[in-house]
Order: sequence, then C-alpha cells, then structure tokens
Amino acid sequence: MIKSFLKGIVIGIANIIPGVSGGTMMVAMGIYDKLIHCITHLFKEFKKSVLFLLPIAIGMLVAIAASSFGLTWLFDHYPIQTNLLFVGLILGGLPAILKKVKGKKVNVGHIVAGLLFFALVVAFAAMGETEGNAVSLSFNVVNVIKLFGVGIIASATMVIPGVSGSMVLMLMGFYQPVLNAIKDFFSALADFNVQGILTGCGILVPFGLGVVAGIFGIAKLVEIIFEKFPLYAYWAIIGLIVSSPIAIFLMGTFPALTAVSVLTGAVALIVGFGIAMKLGE
Repeated sequence: MIKSFLKGIVIGIANIIPGVSGGTMMVAMGIYDKLIHCITHLFKEFKKSVLFLLPIAIGMLVAIAASSFGLTWLFDHYPIQTNLLFVGLILGGLPAILKKVKGKKVNVGHIVAGLLFFALVVAFAAMGETEGNAVSLSFNVVNVIKLFGVGIIASATMVIPGVSGSMVLMLMGFYQPVLNAIKDFFSALADFNVQGILTGCGILVPFGLGVVAGIFGIAKLVEIIFEKFPLYAYWAIIGLIVSSPIAIFLMGTFPALTAVSVLTGAVALIVGFGIAMKLGE
C-alpha cells in the first residue's frame, strides 16, 4: 500500500512536468501493464482493481497538489539537479523494458517503431519551445466544454509512455492556467474561501471529468495493442524512454554549469535511477 502510494507520487509529479511522461514512469516502476488491466477491468474485477488503483491515485493527487506549490521553486532554484533526477527516474525503467525484448528476434518493424516514437517525442519537445499565449479561463459553457475536451486529450497522452501530457497542455496554452487553478483551489480550500473553491470547481471539475474519460478510452486501446503487438509496443516504449531525457533538456531552461551543479546533478541522476529500479522491483 505504501509502496503504491509512493509510486503514485512519482507518477503525479512526472505528469505535471512538461517533457516528463507519467506513462514512462509507470513503465519504469513496473506497474504499467497491471494499471492498464485494472482500468479496463474496473467493473469486472472491482475490488481487486480499486485496491490497486486507489493508493496510486491518492499519491498522484497529493503529488499534483504539492507540486503546484513547490515544483516551480525547485526548478527555479535547482533546475539542473531536478531535471537530472527525473532523467534518472526515466532511465531507471529501461532495464526492465529491455528484459521484455531480450532474446526475441528483432525485425525492421520493431526498429522503425522505436525510431518513429523517438522522433515523435523529440519533435513535440522542440515545438514546446514555441508555446502560444496561455488561455484565459472563466466559467462559461464554452470553456466548460473546452476544458472537458482538453482533459480528454491531456489524460490520453499522460497514459501513453513517453508522451508528456503537460507538454501537450503547454502546446495548447492550457498548462499554466490549469496549474494556477489547482494551486488557487487548494489555497482557497485551506482558507475556507467558498468563492475561491467554487471558482476552482468550475475549472477543475470539467477538466477532471475529461481526464477520467480520456484514461478509460485510451486504456482499452493500449491493452489491445499490448495483446496483439507486444514486441512492437515494447520497442516503441524503448524509443519513447530513450527520447524522454532529450525532451526534458529541450523543454527546460538551464543556468551556466558549475562544478557543484554538475556533481550534485550527477548524484541526483544516480538517485533517480536507483529509485526507479527499486520501485520497479
């Protein structure tokens, strides 16, 4: 239970950082297949699925709430160390995926799948540098429908390994407004500010419903792909994992390197790698 909660925290933090894939973190910690199965069989295996999903979901919510306050500070003050920590977390999942294809015959299609998804992530990251102006969110029917649709798109990309849902939100101009809405909602909740809570609900409820719909929609498709074309799926994931660190560096902003930042960054990388390996056991 505690281990699943901690995994949820890592996934939640990953989902809120542009360039980092929550789906990749699920793979890195060895829970991706089971998580997809529990989502697609939620009603058939209700008790078993809920017991597995609930601590992960709680961990994700806690991480997202906390990240909306503290993550910006970490990236502002320790960008090299924080980014390298997540690079380590991502790469720590690579050995587990390599075991899935070890000893299996490799054909041209597998290589193409890996290269295609590698290029896809790098291309998305490169486009992320040209983010347009953030949208303005006010409570009206158009924005409610828009937020629901954006929630579907964001959650679908969050579930797919290697694709950053936050990066997609950033490209659409919704990343900062949604992040601010989360921060303002929890601030209002702490202060018992009813008006602020209602305003937050007007933004986060339609977005959250879209997220749930998107997760259930994409999970079934992912399950079918893993059942029908498992080796293609794993090679695609390898391409996604290898490209994710590149995406992080393309999306991030870094100060001039110093001996201290390089050393502490290397330590953060090793720590992240070790955490992912441990949680993936």
